[in-house]
Amino acid sequence: MPGPVNLAQAAPVDGWLARIGRGLWAPRCLVCAEGAAGPLDLCTRCAAALPWMPPACLCCAMPLPAPASASALSRPVGAATAATGATRGCPAIPVAAVAAPTGGWVAAGRLCSACQRHPPALAQAHAAFLYGFPLDRLLPRLKFHRDLAAGRLLAQAMAATFAACEQPDALVPVPLHRARLRQRGYNQALELARPLGRMLGLPVQPGLLLRIRNTAAQSRLDAGARSANLRDAFDVPTRVGIPAHLVLVDDVMTTGATLDAAAEALLEAGADRVDAWVCARAP
Repeated sequence: MPGPVNLAQAAPVDGWLARIGRGLWAPRCLVCAEGAAGPLDLCTRCAAALPWMPPACLCCAMPLPAPASASALSRPVGAATAATGATRGCPAIPVAAVAAPTGGWVAAGRLCSACQRHPPALAQAHAAFLYGFPLDRLLPRLKFHRDLAAGRLLAQAMAATFAACEQPDALVPVPLHRARLRQRGYNQALELARPLGRMLGLPVQPGLLLRIRNTAAQSRLDAGARSANLRDAFDVPTRVGIPAHLVLVDDVMTTGATLDAAAEALLEAGADRVDAWVCARAP
């Protein structure tokens, strides 16, 4: 069975045609339609409302209380240009222009009590935002209405956040089952991973992981049922070389059950380390 691909191919929203259009017409805010300002297609008010991720657990991305001393922090997320992309032959991203205004840092060795008691399969999990306004407008438009302009904005913010993280060998978008993919026509995780990979100079390997069981929608289940729902849901095709360090890309992390099940499948197939980069973390 071929690897998962988006059935409805569209022109890249970050390609040359989009850049020409942005030069000819003034960009509008993707949330309120006012004039956009800055590196993202948002007005000043909506950009200021972005819920950038606060200090969080390294394994599950659940927000943590801020440490008393700034010495406990590593370098801020988005505080420098994406040197990784530049060294791989891609233009460096002006990360500082899209950086979290306050508090967006990667904690040094800080884990929540739940992850200390029961370490997940994920080595690390990072989110660009907490799920809230205006993410609650933009993410559903990408996920259910193929709003690729919203996807480009979100991928730019993710690149600014994750440029400071340890860079993997490849990005793996969390796959949809072929029945869900046929129904929707595209995979929103792939639509985030593609521009994110271009911005950071990282390969994207959507065929590395398959969803072989058409599970019930996770949003309809409680936390306990989500893990059972995902049992044996993912598989890695045979004859596929597994890079040592992989990062799963998805739109929203709620309980982490989907990402953990996907990570387990990749680790069983031979990966040494699997992280997760998501656009938003449900608090």
